[in-house]
Amino acid sequence: MEISQLLKGVLDLAVLAVLREEDGYGYDVLRRLRSAGLNEVGDASVYGTLRRLYKAGLLTSYVVPSEEGPHRKYYSLNEPGRLRLAESGKTWQSFASTMNVLLGDAVGEAA
Repeated sequence: MEISQLLKGVLDLAVLAVLREEDGYGYDVLRRLRSAGLNEVGDASVYGTLRRLYKAGLLTSYVVPSEEGPHRKYYSLNEPGRLRLAESGKTWQSFASTMNVLLGDAVGEAA
């Protein structure tokens, strides 16, 4: 199974999770996702996800001047975003648990 296909379904959740503890701008969010192990995530996907989550009312944004180039647009999780993160997190945990049961020892056998 392609990691990129799995990412399409959970990128919103991953971005919300990254912003849970600390606000971030586009490249910062991308860097944090990659450092968490999601190396396959693309730049355009993250920027598009941030814009979509913002338009959906799950994030707020503010601009911070940068001495190193253009101003940076930071995103932060608001209350609706926190609620979505909690709901989606529960859904993911349930789904992952079900898949673990279905797979059982099949993963170890394939290795």
